[in-house]
Amino acid sequence: MPKKIVILNGSPRKKGNTSVLVNAFTHGAESAGHTVTEFFLDPMDIHSCKGCFGGHSGRDCPCVQRDDMDKIYPAVRECDVIVLASPLYYWNMSGQIRTTVDRLFALEEGDGNLLRGHGRASALLMAAEGHDFEDVLLYYNHLMGHLKWNNLGHVLAGGNGDIGDIEGKPEVSAAYELGRSID
Repeated sequence: MPKKIVILNGSPRKKGNTSVLVNAFTHGAESAGHTVTEFFLDPMDIHSCKGCFGGHSGRDCPCVQRDDMDKIYPAVRECDVIVLASPLYYWNMSGQIRTTVDRLFALEEGDGNLLRGHGRASALLMAAEGHDFEDVLLYYNHLMGHLKWNNLGHVLAGGNGDIGDIEGKPEVSAAYELGRSID
């Protein structure tokens, strides 16, 4: 059965190493008949969470803030799989993706929790100059546990400092296969 997949791309580089992983994953998923919607977060106007607890999952725009999250919320509500894609920054995901994930909390507020559970799944795609992904995996695994999402796996591509370093590396094929393997 075809799945709706949302990719949250937290890289500031439109053609960077993280985007190479995203493109490979997307081609794999589309070859398997899935629909992929990517949000390249860097140019989007996404404000940080205010911690106001004023959101409501039942509203079309669940957060009290009006910004580009209003484009992301409908896609996330309808999707089966959410892919978090990011470069490794100080042993975690980029600020762009962390801010977006924080703002998804509005889908948990109110009468119905539209974020947690619901048979959703997730995958993690990361590129980095270094190879130490232990801390980000700890965060990601805790997030998957809290959200009750099925963890489909991850592709962690270290040793990629400059744009284009990732080209031809096995992690690109692994991202394609991860996308293709979604059922």
